Amino acid sequence: MRRLLLLRHAKTENHAPSGKDIDRRLDQRGRNDAATMGAWLNRHPPLPDLVCVSTAVRARQTWDLVADEMGKAKPQPLVAHLEELYGAGPGELLSVIRAAAGEDPRRLMIVGHNPGLHELALGLIGGGDAEGRKAIAGNLPTGSIVAIDFATDDWNDVAFRGGKLVQFVSPKLLKSADE
Repeated sequence: MRRLLLLRHAKTENHAPSGKDIDRRLDQRGRNDAATMGAWLNRHPPLPDLVCVSTAVRARQTWDLVADEMGKAKPQPLVAHLEELYGAGPGELLSVIRAAAGEDPRRLMIVGHNPGLHELALGLIGGGDAEGRKAIAGNLPTGSIVAIDFATDDWNDVAFRGGKLVQFVSPKLLKSADE
């Protein structure tokens, strides 16, 4: 069994001071949401063994805040910052997933961007949590996590429609659950 966690970066500023999209930073809501999602992950193990993070500023900031809230989990996940995650479509993201076979993590997290992550999630999910599938049908919100299980022991076997949605969680869902 392999578990894939897809984490879309948290909410960002509209424009970076540099004028480059890749340099956009998290806004205050995004920083709060990333911390919330990290705390949620910490309360819902198992945690990822390998985390692949886009090199975009907002993705790196999201991961840093999530990791801080995950605490001193042992062992710490291996973290790889990958340029190819920025702007990646579903096929490119699937290649990154399959490349994880070299490290062979049981649980892999990708921290990236829409529309690629959303399209990947929709493409990989072949069953599982019906309510979660309905919730992400139209959008993968900022800061949200999609957990998908695959009945395989080899990341090279991960294929479209081959996954089972285990859980979908977003900052908004967590806030509404607290109210």
